Amino acid sequence: MSAPDVTALLAELERSQPDLAEDARTAVEWLTGGEPLETVTQLDVCEFLWYTLPLKVGGDHESLAHSLGRLLHIGGLERYAALCVSPTTLQILRTYAREGEDAGTSAYQQALEATGVLPPDVPELQWSMIMGPEELGAHIACSAALELAILSGEDVDRSALTRRWLTEPRADLGGDSWLNRVHGERLNRWVLGRGPARRELAQPFEVRLHAPVTPQPLPALHRLLSLAASEGLPLRLAPSPEALRLRELAERELGAISRDGAKLAITDYGKRLLRSPKTMWAAVTRLLLARGEHDFEVSAREAALMLLADGTLMSPSELRERVAEVVGGEGWHPTTTLEDVAPPVADLVAQLTALELAFSDELAVRMDRPGQLAALAALRAHALQPRKYVSSG
Repeated sequence: MSAPDVTALLAELERSQPDLAEDARTAVEWLTGGEPLETVTQLDVCEFLWYTLPLKVGGDHESLAHSLGRLLHIGGLERYAALCVSPTTLQILRTYAREGEDAGTSAYQQALEATGVLPPDVPELQWSMIMGPEELGAHIACSAALELAILSGEDVDRSALTRRWLTEPRADLGGDSWLNRVHGERLNRWVLGRGPARRELAQPFEVRLHAPVTPQPLPALHRLLSLAASEGLPLRLAPSPEALRLRELAERELGAISRDGAKLAITDYGKRLLRSPKTMWAAVTRLLLARGEHDFEVSAREAALMLLADGTLMSPSELRERVAEVVGGEGWHPTTTLEDVAPPVADLVAQLTALELAFSDELAVRMDRPGQLAALAALRAHALQPRKYVSSG
């Protein structure tokens, strides 16, 4: 049975309780955004009452919530009406009023999590703080599914239900899945990044990065961790520059080995990497674009990976020049020089070489097939990461 028309409900409230009608009109317009009342979910109501109302709507917030509750009650939406006048809602509104936005927002987030209708992060998808239309649609759909499951009295596994709802092909999406829709949206956003040179370089990757990349063996790291697990690595050993860089990567960047007296021994995390080539691959490829301390460094490393991902043979100077051209068009610095991009690009090449994912010397840099796949995996993970608010601290 569909929900009653908002105009009709407001007219009825005007007749029965005219003192509430104006507040109810204001509240329901904010809640629905002009959409039919039947599209509203529990998540919509909670987010309106506990976030939008106290932060964005003027007036007496408790009165607005009460009036909205009466309107929803008249419309037969008893559960949602009860939320409007619940002790939780009153406590959150008063927290905002007495203790400020930070305290109110914290109370809102705790209460929202307690409802059970907030879709959790799952291995396939971490939800963004800033959602595009497709991700917002997926989030709303998953929340509605959780709400229905809770109402049915099921013992709900929120993660399992969210994963199923995201990954299963859906007739209302033309056989597509919500996960594919969200990934496509994020990839498109990533391609349309800053600067025309960056967009031109990234464009071919939009299709290439849509499918997951098959994990590859990482023999150099596997050998190092195996040795650390069996007898430890002497601290004073002076191996090649590549071996030293690999040891540094394993110890400082991965945390897979640590100092134990006069040796480097494998850590519990290192043992986990050694047991699971898939986990090792994911950890290493994430490192390729997670090492920069600033967004500029990440952009330089990202551009270098895109330039090398097809196995193209380039001289180190040519690679730096191309990276400077791409990153310079993104507006990081008034003028981006070779000296700006040289450190992050050199570190990336050293990382790849130590992992035996690239060949490099003074004359040339080139990725072999495992290296190319590592580049694609790193770019994909970076492109699909959730959007976060930028901290001002």
